[in-house]
Parts: sequence; structure tokens; C-alpha cells
Amino acid sequence: MGPMNGFRTGPGGRRRRARGLVGLLALGIFLGLAMLSHAAEEPPYPHGQFRADCSMCHGDQGWKPAVIRASFDHARLTEGRFVLSGGHATVACASCHTTLDFKTQKAQCTTCHQDAHRGEFGTDCARCHTSRSFIDHEMMLRMHQLTRLPLAGSHTGLDCETCHPRASGGQMRFSATSVECASCHQADYRRTLSPNHSAANLSTDCKQCHAAISWAPARFDHSSTAFALTGSHQAVGCADCHGNPWKNKPGSDCYSCHKSTFENTASPAHVAGGISTNCASCHNTQAWAGATFNHAATPFPLTGSHVAVPCASCHGTPWKNRPSRECISCHQSDFQGALLPAHVAGGFPTTCVTCHTTAGWKPSTFDHSASSFPLTGAHLAVNCAGCHGTPWVGKPGGDCYSCHKSTYDATATPPHASSGISTACASCHTTGGWTSATFNHAGTPFPLTGSHAAVACATCHGNPWKVGQSTDCYSCHKPRYDATSTPPHATSGINT
Repeated sequence: MGPMNGFRTGPGGRRRRARGLVGLLALGIFLGLAMLSHAAEEPPYPHGQFRADCSMCHGDQGWKPAVIRASFDHARLTEGRFVLSGGHATVACASCHTTLDFKTQKAQCTTCHQDAHRGEFGTDCARCHTSRSFIDHEMMLRMHQLTRLPLAGSHTGLDCETCHPRASGGQMRFSATSVECASCHQADYRRTLSPNHSAANLSTDCKQCHAAISWAPARFDHSSTAFALTGSHQAVGCADCHGNPWKNKPGSDCYSCHKSTFENTASPAHVAGGISTNCASCHNTQAWAGATFNHAATPFPLTGSHVAVPCASCHGTPWKNRPSRECISCHQSDFQGALLPAHVAGGFPTTCVTCHTTAGWKPSTFDHSASSFPLTGAHLAVNCAGCHGTPWVGKPGGDCYSCHKSTYDATATPPHASSGISTACASCHTTGGWTSATFNHAGTPFPLTGSHAAVACATCHGNPWKVGQSTDCYSCHKPRYDATSTPPHATSGINT
């Protein structure tokens, strides 16, 4: 077996092997020195975990100065977390990267930008600011619309510090700023003299009258108050009602503005007539003239002919408020002049509605069913004067005899007057007719039974008629008693 490594033994072979070892040693020393030299020329890798193509920033002439190439894409290298745009695109790298270990740099705005808001809005500056300009009003305006005070009108053109002044330390206050108009416009409120806001104690809620477009002209929505403006009130200047100096009106009291008109009105004379100062009961807001009054809202609604009667016909001149609803208060002359029948002589009641309606004084009707003597039967067709006479006589009740005396006296079958028949006509007669009289014998001490029920009245009461007949059978049946022979009643002493 030959020697290892292919080297031959012997003196010559040993010399050659020694020379080869020396060459290898020399090569190792050279390479080591070369590496040490290269290490001395190049600094260690400075960018930590960041890895990218060095040529994007460095050239062949040396590491410095670094030159950003067109191939450099900050958005791609940061995996979309931070796109260089606007002001960021022109800022030197070292302005944001204070160390060369780029991976340690955070993408939050507050890493580079001091929070002037002291944490009021969090750390996401991009909500209000853009990289184009730190003071980007368009972006701030959009964000302001999400706050308690969306900006509109003139407010949109104001600088932030107009409403958010800086404190002594330089910081601006935002979230704690009041949204009340007076917090910014107190000076405007105080110097306004037409009307004098402070003296009149007007509301400090400016938007009740003012718009965000401009402080003037002011508008007030009167419909939001207890007194909505309608009709002619809409064209009246504010000072005409509120005065100068300004006075807040406590309610909808017409008289407080229209006192002079009320006092000067002569047809009718409002003051002398004691007419209500509640103007709205007769007038509307269209015009003072052409007043109308809703009588239906009073205790005396107007109906029938009353609707067309001029007010003065009832209320008189000078005007009088009628405290009574009695017809006679207006119709005294009609009552006294009525002759058919004569109301005064006949003692008629002055409650005209008993017989008359508002449709007209004539024809009159009387509801006899509401009296103590309802009309039934033949009484319904009788003329009033047929019972009440001329001059009129008020009948005191349901006494038939007062009207039917002549008929009573003239009746011969049976003769009422000579026989002493009761004058209570209703005991035998009805209102259906004077004839066909019936008498309820069951209501007397001698009810008719058996054959008695079919006997004609004159058979017992005689002719001429007698009233108060004895209930003793013998008084009517004596002839038959005497004529009876089996047994012989009269001679046998049989009880009568």
C-alpha cells in the first residue's frame, strides 16, 4: 500500500512534501490578511433587521453620501404602513429616522410631531391633518361636522384660533369648548342696541334670531312662542309691539298693544259698554274692522231669526252686555202688544220659549203635554180659545166642568144638573167624545155583578135620575117581592 495523500517516500519525496506544506501555509496567511484588510475598510451593517437592495440608496463610489434612487418605494418597504406624500415627500430621511435601524421607527404621527392638543383628540393626527399641510382647513372642516357644533355659513371660513384661542402655555383647547353662541359672541350681544339686548334681557341663544351666514339681518320664529304671528301681525315691525326700549311681552294679551284702539272704538263704545278686553273674541289678525262674535260660545247661542239680527238690536246703544237669557228682556214690547190672545191680560208667562221659537214669533205652539193637563182625544183639535176664552183665562188644572158646564147643564138623559150627578166628568166620559159615557160601578159601594151588569142605568136610578141609591135590594125589587106567591113573600113575613 502506497503512502497516504499520494506523496512518495524517500528523500526526494519528503522535500517535495515540505515545499507543498509551506505553500499552503503561505496561501492561508495571505487570505487571512486580505480578510483583515477588508474588515478594516468596511463598517459593520448599520440597519439592523432592515433588508433591501443597497443600490437604492448607495452607489459604487462608496457608502456615503447616500443618494435616494428612483427605485426607492417607501410605501412598499413599509408594507403600506407609511406612504410618503405631501410635505413628507421632501423631508430629509434623518428628520424622521434618528437612527439607521429603520425597523425601529414607529408610524404614529406623534413620534415626530408634538401633540399640541395635549391628548384631547388622541394620537391619530390624520383625522384632522394631512401631509399636504399641517393646517388643512378642508380636512378640519369635514371633521368638525362630526362634533357638537357642525360648521356652517361664516363659521366655515374662520381660523381655528378665532374660536379656540391659545392658552398661556400655547396649547389650544378644543373638546372642552362651549358650543353656546354667547361663549364667542358675548361682545356682539352687549353692543347690540337696536334692540338693546342686555337691557331687554334677550336670550343669549343667538340662533333664535341670527343665522350663521351673517349676524344681520336677524330673524325670529315667532311661531315657536306662545304668540304665533298671523295676518297683519306678520308685517308689523318688532318695535311696534315690543317698544323702545324693548319689552318682552308676557303672553298673547291683545289689549296690551291695542288699548288705544279699544278705548277709541265708538260703534259700539267698548269702554262704556263694558266689552271684554279679550279682542280675539270678536276680532281676527287680518284687520280690526269686520269684527265677528261667536255667540255659540256664550250661554245664549244664536239660532233662527236671531242669527240675522244686528248686535245693537239686542245690546242697545249705548251697548249693554245682556246678563240674562230671558226672552222678555228683548221681547217686552212683543209680549205686551200680543192681543190674540192678550198675553198681559191673560197672565201669560214671560218665558216666551214655552210657545214661541227663534224661527219666528208666529206661529206659536204650546206643548200641552208638558202641563198638568195633557191634551188627548177630541181635545187635540180644539182651538186654544175654545178652552181658555177671550180674554184668555189660565186654567188651574184638569177640571172638566170649567169648560163643559153648559154641556153638563143641558144633558137630559140623564139630567145631570137636577139629578146631582158629579161634575167630575171623567168619571163617566173620555176625551174621545161626550157620548157613549161609561161608569165604573166597581168603584162605588155597590159593584155590579151577575144580571145587574146588563141592566140599564135608568132601571135602577129612575127618571128623573136619582143619585145615591140605596144598596138595599128591596129598594129596587119591592114590586117583585110583593108579587112573589110561591112562597108568598109579603104575607109570609119573609125577610126583605
